[in-house]
Amino acid sequence: MPSQDNVTPSADSIAAAASKAAKGKGLPPVHLWNPPFCGDLDIRIARDGTWFYLGTPIGRAPLVRLFSTILKLEDGKYFLVTPVEKVGITVDDAPFVAVDFTAAGTGRDQKLTFETNVGDFAEAGPAHPIRVTRDPETGEPAPYVMIRAGLEALIDRKSFYRLVELGVHEEHQGTRWFGLWSGGEFFPVIPSAELG
Repeated sequence: MPSQDNVTPSADSIAAAASKAAKGKGLPPVHLWNPPFCGDLDIRIARDGTWFYLGTPIGRAPLVRLFSTILKLEDGKYFLVTPVEKVGITVDDAPFVAVDFTAAGTGRDQKLTFETNVGDFAEAGPAHPIRVTRDPETGEPAPYVMIRAGLEALIDRKSFYRLVELGVHEEHQGTRWFGLWSGGEFFPVIPSAELG
């Protein structure tokens, strides 16, 4: 039997193996798969969530969804993983984009449920924290929400503006912050002092 190392990975072979492995409902158990590394594949996820193969956008939404279900983060690198192959891909920022959210309840009882560009849903809370980084030069915020297994979604601008409308001021680790409640947890966005 030939060694897996002799297999040249392709988007088609990864898609075929992923389709075969994606039986039933729910996400494939990529955390249980540890196949040999087969090299890098020219797949890139742009900051806006667009997937590219060989420099061309992948226009088939079901294929992008399929690939997104076999995405794995290991040691700061992104891979597409099947039971028999593991290939490296490039991710410009976060692998997903949160394109919308719903809010239920208010204050400490509020629940924010995010939807990604590939159809995943995650309710922000201890298992799905929200974090905000700031560009060191412009100070512009970049908000993220954890979707699954270390994979984050960049929260799109329109959703972030809507989130700001739901923000409140709270004491957090000895400092007053403007932030968001969800799933019983407070997520700081910006120190209240910076808002004036």
